[in-house]
Amino acid sequence: MIDLYTWTTPNGRKVSIMLEECGLPYEVYPVDILNREQYRPNFLHISPNGKIPAIIDREAGVSLMESGAILLYLAEKTGRFLPADGPGRLRVIEWLMWQMGGFGPMLGQAHHFLHFNPGKAPYAEERYAAEARRLYSVLDRQLADHSFVAGDYSIADMSVWPWASRFEWQGIDLAEFPNVRRWYLDVAARPAVQRGYQVPPAGHEMPMPA
Repeated sequence: MIDLYTWTTPNGRKVSIMLEECGLPYEVYPVDILNREQYRPNFLHISPNGKIPAIIDREAGVSLMESGAILLYLAEKTGRFLPADGPGRLRVIEWLMWQMGGFGPMLGQAHHFLHFNPGKAPYAEERYAAEARRLYSVLDRQLADHSFVAGDYSIADMSVWPWASRFEWQGIDLAEFPNVRRWYLDVAARPAVQRGYQVPPAGHEMPMPA
């Protein structure tokens, strides 16, 4: 059994999607970040950075924070969604790191300025809107020659897709990025993704492009 500490954010949904894809048993412990529950001492003991998601693998006695590290751990644990060796493994890790270092943080800034605080900082809005479009262009070029981000469906897709699911918050029209749109719909059609998106239950419908 794995204890999953999470909330309804892109980073949280990465891990719930992976757990659903692998069919691993897990128990959900919602951490309401709107009420600053991530700073409670019991959670900081598990996640010193005060960020969701985090897991405790009771079977292995392992506690982990950081969504990318958790995805790698679960892939190694199950032997799924990450090649064991060779160029394919490096490609998945490469795109996982692309998401962790760029697609997630920059789109998070776009959410902050474009969605939650419009009109307060025009320079920041322009900067992060432009960076969001640049990153979607990178992803669109990659998906022009690949069915999934790193070739076969992998933890790279599970890492990138939840951030793409907030395309509306980012001012992005997926019709302008046809390869991303095709990939987005293919991933969204997976039953495990549909289940993982609803963890913890919040009644949010999965966004669908026009």
